[in-house]
Amino acid sequence: MDFIEGEILCFDKPLRWTSFNLVAKIRSQLCHRLGVKKLKVGHAGTLDPLATGVMVVCTGKATKRIDELQAHVKEYVATLQLGATTPCFDLEKPIDQTYPTAHITETLVREAVNKFLGRIEQVPPAFSACKIEGKRAYDLARRGKEVELKPKVLVIDEIELLDFNQEKMQATIRVVCSKGTYIRALARDIGQALESGAHLIALRRTRVGDVRVENCMKVEDFPQWLENNS
Repeated sequence: MDFIEGEILCFDKPLRWTSFNLVAKIRSQLCHRLGVKKLKVGHAGTLDPLATGVMVVCTGKATKRIDELQAHVKEYVATLQLGATTPCFDLEKPIDQTYPTAHITETLVREAVNKFLGRIEQVPPAFSACKIEGKRAYDLARRGKEVELKPKVLVIDEIELLDFNQEKMQATIRVVCSKGTYIRALARDIGQALESGAHLIALRRTRVGDVRVENCMKVEDFPQWLENNS
């Protein structure tokens, strides 16, 4: 394989790793193996630290394809905790508000989820990589600054309720969506549609384009794979 000319690798990003952590690890191992000091390595689509799943990594000249690969449809499986919100809509921050849930049934959840099928407008989370006057929204939010982001038009191709636990008030959904969709924001919006609140407690990206998570490499297996394929 020619990693300088360009290769596309697919990994299952571990929990609590940032996308940058994964890219840096792969770059370091490639540079060591190839005996070079520098090598272009990038990823095609950020995953939050608390998310796992498909991460497409490009090396060398293949980094020119990142925009093309980022545009591919993505599939996620997400678990939402109903009745409570956090500032970032996932578990990175503690719960800041709780809401009634006694009225919520599986039928109501299914109806709320189905409202988001098709073309929708979504306001990105304040804790996101969106830029405001050249600065990342999450940098401003973490400094306690007021963050106002404009809604973006997105497409949800498929959305379904996979499971609802009435006792725990947890719903698991599968989402197939366009580039730029924030599943954390979708959780927030589903909570509002239920006249309650919601935040993500688990997120797994199961597909990017034709790349499925079951066909992705574990990071810990990469050194051996590299030895076998270079």
